[in-house]
Amino acid sequence: MKASEKKAMSLRFPNAEQYDAIAAAAKAADMSMQEYVLSAAYERATAVERVFLEAAREAMEYTREAFAELGDNVPDSDRHAAALAAERRLAELDRAEAGHGNAA
Repeated sequence: MKASEKKAMSLRFPNAEQYDAIAAAAKAADMSMQEYVLSAAYERATAVERVFLEAAREAMEYTREAFAELGDNVPDSDRHAAALAAERRLAELDRAEAGHGNAA
């Protein structure tokens, strides 16, 4: 395909209500459905990225503080507990983020 040729993205929605909701949202945003779906996907991806980076910063800060207090003599059980706490926090963030989806 040449750069000058444009090919439309195929948008098929098995659920007519979902299609109607996305079409209405795209119209309200003054966008084509393709633009709306792509921008919604981009927004979702960057939101997930922000959540991940924030969790990573929190984990890094926690680790920095823990090592500053304990030095290199951190027991394995404490490391394991900290890893489990970080996993729980990420799972909570994932659940919270999943509840904030949009029409796409």
